[in-house]
Amino acid sequence: MRKKRDSSNLKAWLYLAPALLFLGVFMIYPLVDVFIYSFEEGYNSASQTYFGTGVYNYSYVLHDPYFLQAVKNTFLLVMITVPLSTVIALLISVGLHSITPFRNFLQTVYFLPYVTNTLAVGLVFMILFKKTEYSDGFVNVLIRWFGGESVDFISGPYWAKMFVLCFYTIWVVMPFKILILTSALASVSQEYYNAARVDGTSKFRIFRRITLPMISPMIFYLVITGFIGAFKAYSDAVALFGTDLNAAEMNTIVGYVYDMLYGDSGGYPSYASAAAIILFAIVLTITCINLLVSRKKAHV
Repeated sequence: MRKKRDSSNLKAWLYLAPALLFLGVFMIYPLVDVFIYSFEEGYNSASQTYFGTGVYNYSYVLHDPYFLQAVKNTFLLVMITVPLSTVIALLISVGLHSITPFRNFLQTVYFLPYVTNTLAVGLVFMILFKKTEYSDGFVNVLIRWFGGESVDFISGPYWAKMFVLCFYTIWVVMPFKILILTSALASVSQEYYNAARVDGTSKFRIFRRITLPMISPMIFYLVITGFIGAFKAYSDAVALFGTDLNAAEMNTIVGYVYDMLYGDSGGYPSYASAAAIILFAIVLTITCINLLVSRKKAHV
């Protein structure tokens, strides 16, 4: 019996070996390597040398105004887009679940932005919002039509650029959330709804007492993955404001890491590694907090 159990364990480890090898080579080793680089002061990638070890790289990054601006932009993007996109996706999913005609067609329409190239969607948004010598953009046409003054959303004030970035991010992430929440709503047993209707329960109370608790695991899943995805935002900002995000004051933490490696001010892998570790710590902390909250609040 014991030999049979040992044989089964060996087979299980053999099945897991390719995945563990892949994770070790492409995830664990790079993470450890970046952690080591972050403490090597003055690291030169060409000669593979450095002149000391310490926390200077972290001190430099945390006092760099470009990094602080990137942190501000990233946190604003996260705090605005994740709750808004989740709530809007939930309302749309409830609406789609409540209607029968053309449901599959509407689900396909809402999912289309998710399979569209991110940069292509960004270029469309830039055309809609950007002022040129020939046009003020379609959005400004609507603003003037309602009696307002046109705004340069791409090269204008900070709040206008942040509005476009948040709007674009919500547009990109919402289809996936709608798909997940629509599937979660379809999995709720109709027996709960039938029993509530027999008791004369209002629709709002049914939604609050039955629907939300039953789909709460999916909601927390979307919130957690939404936080992680928003903290990794970079291509969205590039699609709207170009590659020089520092000049536009719209850089993100991932963009700062990229600039330190390959940008015009690049060639500093130690600073990039320190910024990456800081981002990792932030994401890990927020993810752990979300997991703790979900254990207490989510319905199992």
